[in-house]
Amino acid sequence: MEPIELRPLEKSDRFEAAELICVSTNVWYQTHGRPPIFPGGPATTEVFFEVYQDLDPGCGVVAVHRRTGRMAGLCFVHPRPTHVSLGIMNVHPNYFGCGVARALLQHIIDFANRQGKPLRLVSSAMNLDSFSLYTRAGFVPQTPYQDMFLKVPEGGLPFRSGHEGRIRQATPADVPRIAALEEEIAGIRRDQDFAYFVENRAGYWHLSVYEDPQGRLEGFMASCGHPGCNMIGPGAARQPEQAAALVLAEADRHRGRSPVFLVPMQCTPLVQQMYQWGARNCETHLSQVRGQARPLAGVHMPTFLPESS
Repeated sequence: MEPIELRPLEKSDRFEAAELICVSTNVWYQTHGRPPIFPGGPATTEVFFEVYQDLDPGCGVVAVHRRTGRMAGLCFVHPRPTHVSLGIMNVHPNYFGCGVARALLQHIIDFANRQGKPLRLVSSAMNLDSFSLYTRAGFVPQTPYQDMFLKVPEGGLPFRSGHEGRIRQATPADVPRIAALEEEIAGIRRDQDFAYFVENRAGYWHLSVYEDPQGRLEGFMASCGHPGCNMIGPGAARQPEQAAALVLAEADRHRGRSPVFLVPMQCTPLVQQMYQWGARNCETHLSQVRGQARPLAGVHMPTFLPESS
């Protein structure tokens, strides 16, 4: 193992962290015969530093090479009332296979153990190195997801869900209801994330809610319009048709683009509806938990920013 030391991520690390995330991720995809996932370069990956520092300042961890002082790896951690979430983890290609990721992961595991909370993440099912890293450390896969993308025409999507009258933009007053619904469906709670989406200081977030005729909250869906992370989610709904309507509503906000979203593979009605609307697969991911987890009680669609499954 290379001689490294761990320290908290600092504001001055912004640009080096963005470069590491960009280079590490692009190299992995390119060495596996796929195009770079961040073709726009490090400027697009600054969003990870920005969002994670906004939500959880000081909770990033950096692995630094002792002799050179160079950043060898980093990861983000999000303590929440019900769990701890492990965000994006990257290791510089020069340090692949040197134990950097293992050291970072153990640091986060120790943190979660001290908190007495389960540790959760979303990981690529195609990256066997990371799959092995996590399962060796005691993580158990919970839900498999299809990464799907939907090409949205400049003039908007030509489809209608039939639920348009039930969907509206979320307000600050909705945040406790949204957090409670996710806790009911997925067993996790993170009010601060939803408050962040609604406040939208950065200008690239949106959050919708789905209500029944009596005003009962049935679902919600966020989306991110940043060039480095054009995704739909996180979201949840009691029924697949409600989740589909929310995905369609958020997708139509990203005209001329192809937002990505994670669809639970076991939710056949939702998967088939996405295919009917023209969505295509681009990858697969797994939600994984180290510690206690319970089965989903509805449709749950995580995302990569902020990550929580």
